[in-house]
Amino acid sequence: MSTRPIAVLGIILIVLGVVALAVPSFTFFTTERAADVGFFAIDVKRPHTIIFNPIVGGIALAAGIVLTIVGSRTASA
Repeated sequence: MSTRPIAVLGIILIVLGVVALAVPSFTFFTTERAADVGFFAIDVKRPHTIIFNPIVGGIALAAGIVLTIVGSRTASA
């Protein structure tokens, strides 16, 4: 019994939906060189925040459940 691509896509959407609902945002920093004069260098760290919308997480979770059910029905038929 092989797994259908629709069911695999559904499982991926379920995982992404759960992550989007569990983690509202994450921040990472980039370092940029502001000045470089001989032996003297100034680096600036800038934060970047990525925010996950919980509505999109819920839609991804619901779509993943539907695709998993449809994929398992077509695999058994």
